[in-house]
Amino acid sequence: MLQRLLLFCFILAFSNVFSQDLYDLNSIKEVRLNFEQDNWFELLNDLKDAGEDGRLLARLTLDGVQYDSVGVRYKGNSSFHNVRKSESSKLPFNVKVNYVRKEQILPGGYKTLKLSNVFRDPSFLREVVAYEVVRDYMPAPRANYALVYVNDKKLGLYNLTESVDKAFLQKHFDYAKGFLFKCDPTWDAQSINGCPKGEKASLIYQGTDSLCYMGNYELKSKCGWSDLIRLTRVLEKSPEKIEAMLNVDQVLWMHAFNNVVVNLDSYTGRLCHNYYLYEDSFGIFQPIVWDMNLSFGGFRFDGNKPSPMSNEDMQKMGLFLHYRNDFRPLISKLLKNSLNRKIYVAHVKTILEEQFLSGKFNDRTIELQKQIDSYVKNDENKLYAYESFTGNLTQTAMAGKSKIIGLRELMDARQVHLQEHPLLKKETPVIRDVEHLSEDNKLIIRAKLEKEKNVYLAYRYEPFAPFTRIALFDDGTHDDMQAGDGIYGVAIEKKEMCQYYIIAENDRTASLSPQKAAYEFYEFKSSLQASQ
Repeated sequence: MLQRLLLFCFILAFSNVFSQDLYDLNSIKEVRLNFEQDNWFELLNDLKDAGEDGRLLARLTLDGVQYDSVGVRYKGNSSFHNVRKSESSKLPFNVKVNYVRKEQILPGGYKTLKLSNVFRDPSFLREVVAYEVVRDYMPAPRANYALVYVNDKKLGLYNLTESVDKAFLQKHFDYAKGFLFKCDPTWDAQSINGCPKGEKASLIYQGTDSLCYMGNYELKSKCGWSDLIRLTRVLEKSPEKIEAMLNVDQVLWMHAFNNVVVNLDSYTGRLCHNYYLYEDSFGIFQPIVWDMNLSFGGFRFDGNKPSPMSNEDMQKMGLFLHYRNDFRPLISKLLKNSLNRKIYVAHVKTILEEQFLSGKFNDRTIELQKQIDSYVKNDENKLYAYESFTGNLTQTAMAGKSKIIGLRELMDARQVHLQEHPLLKKETPVIRDVEHLSEDNKLIIRAKLEKEKNVYLAYRYEPFAPFTRIALFDDGTHDDMQAGDGIYGVAIEKKEMCQYYIIAENDRTASLSPQKAAYEFYEFKSSLQASQ
């Protein structure tokens, strides 16, 4: 009886550990790495310098649970090389838990720990807060904090960030098959003779030879180069057809986010990198943002001029940066389309209102700063002074020789600037009373509109599929009640399930319902589907 009770308690404790949320922000994770070799530091350095995929074996203890034979390597570019030059031991790690034991996984099904050293972010807040903001509008990694020890020596407080891998793709895109690219150039790659000139990971068409693309994009799957090349070709030569290959709305959310929070260490800035492209099982490329430690003005180069932007430049950065820049086709080509441009502005307005004008950003940054304060204060290997941590929320602080603008110093002024933009002050269409009615073999969708010119329905019949867009009518002949009464409608084929949202535009602006479409949407389920 006692043995059974002990076994039950063990199973209960074990299940509780694995039910914990790896990226829960309410607690600081404890990560302990133990190497057999005392010279682990030099061995990891050698692997990094050699550019090899090899890893050093270690025992991982995560919140008291042990994982044997994990594979460890250093990661990062600037966050590794610049920190190593300073002779700091606080270098960034990539830990592959199933490196040897393929069945070994972390709570939640994760297989990789990505531990960042908070490089050039004295606030310790940028990575976590930026991912929290953008996850309200598009799929993006989660991030929190971990206290890291190596061979029982405390290295300090790190960011712990979710990996963009198979588990991530399964969660957000119903992963079955597809191709994944990390859009991050190899900075020392040699140019290939005969290749047209490219521009980092900007998706410029460089001909049909995949060799011309390999220095700017890293293929994370076994194949896929021909599909990426086709995407760049359509973007350059037939941008009106790009929605057949690219989740344009998700790209518009990415651009809106990067612009509002001045995330220039991204597609938008000089280096044009730090995002993924995943071609899903429907043949649609999905953008995924990545690497947020320099968001909120941590990187000052917009790609238009060689000199860094001043604080005021970033606070007043233009809403349509790169609008006429042929070297940023994912911005210039998409925003040439009038409706895309209006939707982009609508997304900017939604982010601005929900995250900043509401006070949510200020409250959240204060809350997180208080939560990690003692950990930062006691971090003997932190890259910047404790006074920079406490001050960088509201004022510029030094990160080595770099001036890092304060988060609120940037965003308090930026939200005032964006509010004054003429397009954000224009009247927008009003969408109310959205409903769907099931009749025989058709599904009727209606909405009440004001200040509109054109109204569209975007719908799909299965999760994760691309949306089809058609017009809604107020003419009395499309199940829309009476002509001219402001109630728009359309009837589509009824199936077991339908997800949809509404877009309305006038001459200068657009609105969506729900506001966070297409990340959020309305849903119809048949009685049979709903009962299952």
